[in-house]
Amino acid sequence: MHTSRRTLLAATAGAAAAVAAGGAPALAGDGATAKHEDKKHEDERLRALVSRMTLEEKVGQLFVMRVYGHSATEPDQADIDANLAEIGVRTAAELIEKYRVGGIIYFTWAHNTRDPHQIADLSNGIQRASLAQPRGLPVLVSTDQEHGIVARVGTPATLFPGAMALGAGGSRTDARTAGRIGGAELRAMGIRQDYAPVADVNVNPANPVIGVRSFGADPEAVAGLVAAQVKGYQGAGVAATSKHFPGHGDTETDSHYGFPVIEHTETQWNELDAPPFRAAIAAGIDSIMTAHIMVPALDPSGDPATLSRPILTGILRDRLGYDGVVVTDSLGMEGVRTKYGDDRVPVLALKAGVDQLLNPPKLDIAWNAVLQAVRGGELTEARLDESILRVLRLKAKLGLLKDPYVTRKGVERTVGIPAHLRTADRIAERTTTLLVNSGGLLPLSRRTHRKVLVVGADPASPSGTTGPPTTVLAAALTELGFTATALSTGTAPSAATIARAVAAAQDADAVLVGTYNVTAASAQRTLVAQLLATGRPVVALAIRNPYDVAHLPDVRAYLAAYSWTDVELRAAVRVLAGRTGPRGRLPVPVQRADDPARELYPVGHGLTY
Repeated sequence: MHTSRRTLLAATAGAAAAVAAGGAPALAGDGATAKHEDKKHEDERLRALVSRMTLEEKVGQLFVMRVYGHSATEPDQADIDANLAEIGVRTAAELIEKYRVGGIIYFTWAHNTRDPHQIADLSNGIQRASLAQPRGLPVLVSTDQEHGIVARVGTPATLFPGAMALGAGGSRTDARTAGRIGGAELRAMGIRQDYAPVADVNVNPANPVIGVRSFGADPEAVAGLVAAQVKGYQGAGVAATSKHFPGHGDTETDSHYGFPVIEHTETQWNELDAPPFRAAIAAGIDSIMTAHIMVPALDPSGDPATLSRPILTGILRDRLGYDGVVVTDSLGMEGVRTKYGDDRVPVLALKAGVDQLLNPPKLDIAWNAVLQAVRGGELTEARLDESILRVLRLKAKLGLLKDPYVTRKGVERTVGIPAHLRTADRIAERTTTLLVNSGGLLPLSRRTHRKVLVVGADPASPSGTTGPPTTVLAAALTELGFTATALSTGTAPSAATIARAVAAAQDADAVLVGTYNVTAASAQRTLVAQLLATGRPVVALAIRNPYDVAHLPDVRAYLAAYSWTDVELRAAVRVLAGRTGPRGRLPVPVQRADDPARELYPVGHGLTY
């Protein structure tokens, strides 16, 4: 059943691509034949495009590159300087002209994502620059819009709860809706490939890079939510990307800064890591991102998965039957650079089975290395053609070959509209998880606890447009009739800061503390202990990992929000004030702080009023 369903979905996706690119829709009587003919005709058309490209153009099509600036042709001077220093060009238009890149990735820190209209204009400028070239092709614009703690496009676009929050909500319908609305908004701004959803199963509480970016610790639950998000995004006309294959959930090393090793056996990999990727493939996923991790049981060579032919071709292509686009994680990350130089990495990735080379640290080195590998016979031009064809099939499916442009009206009709914002609020309410409520402290009453002091961590906004969390929490309480004051104490409060918070607490009826990745040695524990010593009721809200609760056993009421974006924080306040009941359930177990081999709270734990 599983295989036939996958085959059926693959055939459907192929037909959709053909129709999107101008093929005739199939008639009911001869559906399979018509679909096959459409696909064949479409492929012939795309192969003809490939055959007209120069070798240099082919090499360019394989790269997805960052570029600084809010405009494709007129960025700010600081961004021109950054582009010259890092890429040797001034603008996105010059990048396209020089290297003929097939894709561009947007980042907040590269100043690509100021506001929805600017993003749409940048996307249109990029497409104009590319189509103005000889044999010009549309560019596949991508970004990391996972929602939650990884979001490049911020308000006024709609921000949804992140993966672990959706895991706590447990609703595939909500996951699909978030993907559908989030995807529609990205598409309206000209972003057609989203590096989401995360398909990693977070079985390691110490994971420094995935954590709340994962839907949870149960492979089947994660698989169901991944498939739902894939259908949501792709139903909105945006390519979804499940990541990080073959699974980044059980690591204590961040692959941005080191080279993680996953010690799962092949059996464990099949049971723990593979299910969400299988589900994504069955759902018709358009692209899969590789992980810069070593998995000795899958490939004993010591190479990262990104450069591993046994993993990318042997397992992903041959065993799992995936024939969509494979994109590397950023080639600037340390995990892929520890064993080979920046000139070898892109060549080895292509030899392993990759189609898109994402964000190399030095584009000239990477681009020339691929060019020389073909000229020297290490790579064949036919091997490049294979990847370019996959990328072009995706561009055709997304409608880029017919019309790559977006409109101002489309942005206004779609991005951050009230209906979308209301939906995000409703979904967020279903994710807030009540972990502890001794003595029925929650919901807080305005009659008995009107004056609330809000203290805690104020991590930087994921998108640069929300927060700071203490201010957002205080404002949300004030809106509900409380008198709330915010005092930012940070992730490592000093003795002086703690003293200020304790003094302020004397004048409050209750204290709300936003905790952020508390550890045994964290000064946040001292802050909470001294606030508890005042005798004031203390409510804590974990604004990132739900594991914080294990380190603060004396807190009478503890909620988990799974992220510090406004939508999740405001929902948590509505829950703690009793405007809505807590409905979230832990999607990961929380281990005891004094005995990590034992569970404090199991998967599924969550209290109600």
